[in-house]
Amino acid sequence: MENILTQTTARPQATAPAPVTSAQPVIQLREIEKIYQTKTIETVALNRVNLTINKGEFVSIMGPSGCGKSTLLSIMGLLDEPSGGVIELDGRPVQAYSDRELAALRNQKIGFVFQSYHLINDLSVLDNVELPLLYRPGVGGKQRRERAYAALDKVGLSARTGHFPSQLSGGQRQRVAIARALAGRPEIILADEPTGNLDSVMGEEIMELLLNLNRQEGTTIVMVTHDEQQARRTQRLIRFFDGSQVS
Repeated sequence: MENILTQTTARPQATAPAPVTSAQPVIQLREIEKIYQTKTIETVALNRVNLTINKGEFVSIMGPSGCGKSTLLSIMGLLDEPSGGVIELDGRPVQAYSDRELAALRNQKIGFVFQSYHLINDLSVLDNVELPLLYRPGVGGKQRRERAYAALDKVGLSARTGHFPSQLSGGQRQRVAIARALAGRPEIILADEPTGNLDSVMGEEIMELLLNLNRQEGTTIVMVTHDEQQARRTQRLIRFFDGSQVS
């Protein structure tokens, strides 16, 4: 299988993403608030955020440190609960799901890519990618391994399956993290500063990989970033300041 990374080498950086969106919302946030309270202080991390992410969109979120971007991503990914407001997935409020159903949604519908990779150093690249599938009902050992191999092939690391994270560069480790997200075949990828720890060359490789996942496979992607140039290559740029959406 020809991997996606190989396909991107001849594509000019300035090429805008092809429009692959539909009018079908996959994530809807209505009046979302997140407030952290102590005995002496109240901190508003998110202030009445209203946001719709449509199927097939590639959306970037920008803002200064501490403005609520990562908190917003955690709430979208059902890793955190808002203090107020409604989250809908495919038109259904998440409050209507049981805890078991929410766990299944996180495992089956959403893939996560983090700035710090979150790989397990004692496991091989292949085992790291396969790991989330251990919690997927109905996916046997042979199928898990096949999916892991296919995901690594997509990100150009089929020759590194037996390596350990410590034997890889930062860019390669981030590609492993993306492969781990892809192995579950999610409809949505939430990426929190996926190029933040990388140099410009490695960052460009990861950005091209994400762009092509969106263009060629229609994966919905929401990316938090500090990189204005990368953000402008996505289909929509949303800015946050002090917990509020400003554009």
